[in-house]
Amino acid sequence: MFVTVKARVYTDATGVYTEIPALLTPAGVLEPLLDYCLARSHDRSLTWMSKVSRSVRMFLEYLQTNPAERDTYRLFQNFAQRLYTGTFDRETGLDPSGLCWAPRSPQDAGHIITHLTDFFDWLGEMRPEAAKVNPRYAGGAFDRQADEAAYQYRRSRAFLGHTWAANASPAETGHRVRSQRLPKVEKGEPPAFPEARFEELLVKGFRAAGRQDYRGMLITLLLHGAGFRESEPLHLYITDVFPDPATPRQAMVRIHHPSYGAAPEDWRDERGQPRKGNRAEYLAQRFGLVPRTELMDSRHAGWKGGMHDGAYYKQAYWFVPEYGEWFLHLWYRYLEQVARTERDHPFAFINLSRAPLGGMYGLGQYNKAHAAACERIGLTVGKVLGTTPHGHRHAYGRRLKNAGIEPALIRRFMHHASPESQEVYTQPNTREARAALEAAAQRLQGTQGWRPSNSGLLLPGIEPKD
Repeated sequence: MFVTVKARVYTDATGVYTEIPALLTPAGVLEPLLDYCLARSHDRSLTWMSKVSRSVRMFLEYLQTNPAERDTYRLFQNFAQRLYTGTFDRETGLDPSGLCWAPRSPQDAGHIITHLTDFFDWLGEMRPEAAKVNPRYAGGAFDRQADEAAYQYRRSRAFLGHTWAANASPAETGHRVRSQRLPKVEKGEPPAFPEARFEELLVKGFRAAGRQDYRGMLITLLLHGAGFRESEPLHLYITDVFPDPATPRQAMVRIHHPSYGAAPEDWRDERGQPRKGNRAEYLAQRFGLVPRTELMDSRHAGWKGGMHDGAYYKQAYWFVPEYGEWFLHLWYRYLEQVARTERDHPFAFINLSRAPLGGMYGLGQYNKAHAAACERIGLTVGKVLGTTPHGHRHAYGRRLKNAGIEPALIRRFMHHASPESQEVYTQPNTREARAALEAAAQRLQGTQGWRPSNSGLLLPGIEPKD
């Protein structure tokens, strides 16, 4: 009944459109959700929009199977409970509602509740204003359902002093229906890629059918040796890499913001004069493209933000320095491969053996190539093992910490906006925690001269069991 589709939205007569997810109902596109995504498109990713669309779709499906429930709070409460319990009868295994929902994890259920909370907050605030501007607005049946749900949501909040999804405290209003909270767990083993296997991964893992995958090696070096996130190298242009003037044996790599980064210096106008502008303008005028963050297909690549080194780019800080030398050496090998391949885009990493030849290399392709490289050297692929691409960023952060780099510099090297963001990348693992305890025990014995005897006894006078 409800399907999420890719929509091109034209908001004026200029011919410029925005590509975003849209929820298709039997009555047409759900316009309130479309308006919400358009309003947030300047600061939210397409991935976030898809998740919001899924959350709204699930709520509308639940609404359709429970048309008799008029108590808004009870409706929201029951919907939230079904996220956690699923909709199948425990005794019969049947689901008369036809929803067929399996129980969701507390994290996933919490995200769905939060998405709906934010959507109804926005909808309750914006729709009354929209009615004043356009009093003839009627909308389809499902638009009116969403409006009614938002109205009842805000009405309940106004009368009860509560809403339905986040934290409550005596000093401020909270939400009556909350996502369940899991017990907190100390993560003993941060998922960092094993340092001792990295060189083997590059040399042997990224080699298939007797040929080196220089493209995969370069992306992996950017993750492991400079701490970039896995999607960021896909925004690299060929002009973004050059020998470091201060250390010519190393590569200077600057990955520019997909939209706001400066256009390449070789951009010329019709008269051959240098042009100034950002990358969004450059892509549009030279190639008829939008930044990869705005594409809704396999070419999509995210950009999380964080701190930039210049206006607006993130520079590679190689650690250890040899990684910068390896990168420059492999970069020249890669350029020899791509020199004769035609491209209709400026991005550095391209398809070399699959259609479309010369097309943008995708994140899904890299993830598969990285998994295959790990398996070739006998590594099991798994996030908790650190053998997915993101494990390299963890390895970079831990390497900086173990080398004694101060936190302020780690924040800069990892391009974090906040010092707290690095904590997940620099926390000690179990081996380091045990070593710290043993060292502390040695210090205790040295300063106070006390430590349990090591006579082989469990306690004085108690023999160990055979």
